[in-house]
Amino acid sequence: MNSNTCLKDLMDSGCPVNVIEHSKAVSKKAVEMAVNYSRINGINLDMVQIECGALLHDIGRSKTHTIKHAVDGAEILRKLNYPESIVKITLKHVGAGIPQYEADKLGLEPGNYMPATIEEKIVAHADNLIRGTKEVGIDSVIIRWEKIFGKDHPAITRLENLHKELIKEDP
Repeated sequence: MNSNTCLKDLMDSGCPVNVIEHSKAVSKKAVEMAVNYSRINGINLDMVQIECGALLHDIGRSKTHTIKHAVDGAEILRKLNYPESIVKITLKHVGAGIPQYEADKLGLEPGNYMPATIEEKIVAHADNLIRGTKEVGIDSVIIRWEKIFGKDHPAITRLENLHKELIKEDP
């Protein structure tokens, strides 16, 4: 597995050009975040998993643009024999994750859609920080989510916590 194969599979899936361009931007941001996280925390991350996971995170948008695109994307990747680590990045990338009780309310299949590994978290948050193909600040994301979900929605707290975990300045 490499980024060229992942990009080819994304393009072959029938995703619209804007989704492909968005996925490229998310991949670039995810790699940048991973390099910074690794440097500051002194750990090595699976950069291929992050780059390919980010490229493929929205592959389900070839079928739907609803929240179900994450589930559809995971199914597509399983059929293409991608490793479960990439499948889980796609399944868990929406927002800052969706816990079981919210998944039920949203009509998703039973399951926990919360990113657990650092690679899953980085791709999910890189996606939050890219609107279309442009990078946006966390404050912009929070304002947008407050308008969509309301100021007290738990997704906003999850977003803020994910940002604090991943985006750190040099010590």
